[in-house]
Amino acid sequence: MIPTLTFGCTGHQSTRTIFGAAAFWETPQKEVDATMDLILQNGINHVDTAASYGLAEQVLGDWIRRHGKQFFLATKTDQRTKQTAYDQIRRSLDLLHVDQVDMIQIHALHEEPDWSTAFGPDGVIEAVIQARDEGLARFIGVTGHGVPVPEFHLRSLAQFDFDAVLLPYSFMMMQNQRYAENFNKVLAICKNRNIAVQTIKGITRSPWNDVQQNHTTWYRPLEDQADIDLAMHWVLGNPQVFLNTAGDINLLPSILASAHRFESRPTERQMLDLGERLKMEPLFK
Repeated sequence: MIPTLTFGCTGHQSTRTIFGAAAFWETPQKEVDATMDLILQNGINHVDTAASYGLAEQVLGDWIRRHGKQFFLATKTDQRTKQTAYDQIRRSLDLLHVDQVDMIQIHALHEEPDWSTAFGPDGVIEAVIQARDEGLARFIGVTGHGVPVPEFHLRSLAQFDFDAVLLPYSFMMMQNQRYAENFNKVLAICKNRNIAVQTIKGITRSPWNDVQQNHTTWYRPLEDQADIDLAMHWVLGNPQVFLNTAGDINLLPSILASAHRFESRPTERQMLDLGERLKMEPLFK
């Protein structure tokens, strides 16, 4: 069985491997249905999507319309002002065929002036609070990408009592001293305040660079099962974090297999050898 962990203060026992529905960006409904069957067969009970993930909310919502919501459901708004964000949240619920999502997240909040607008008068923070107060969402999270994101998360957590954060995490990313130092500060605060920590880009190999793209991920992912195992088991070796799956349904069987097999974190030597062998690069520098 895929390990579970209480998702922060929500009380939900989420699988530590969360399905990232960015993989449904432009996926035909038939393939979406097969993928949903696969994740449920593997015991995944937490799905993360976003308004900005192409057709993801629409095709996931079509499945929910036919089968019901059988998992913790999170989505995201990428708007920065109150009314536009609130309208987007209402549209997300319509597309997903639900009256309420378990969590709404402020998406990609890792740059100025986005951050100042989000927390300013009539900012998105007011929209997500209103959505929670009206019962449209139960919990509120914040997400981000890039090297500065832990620093922005620290600022966000100082402004509001979020229920979850999401940010990149991998062995290669943690070789960046600035990133690692601030990531660990975020971890400490989240542990102290019982805030769930979701991680992304766990099986990144490198940017695509000059390699022909053969996956729907916007980065070059690891592909061999043994390599995916090392990268995923390094992430899961941190008992505090969740790992969101990659944005390509064709990688999902290998990711799920790895999640089932997790026992312990690989050694630093194993990870250094993996990085050297594959000439791995951090996605964000």
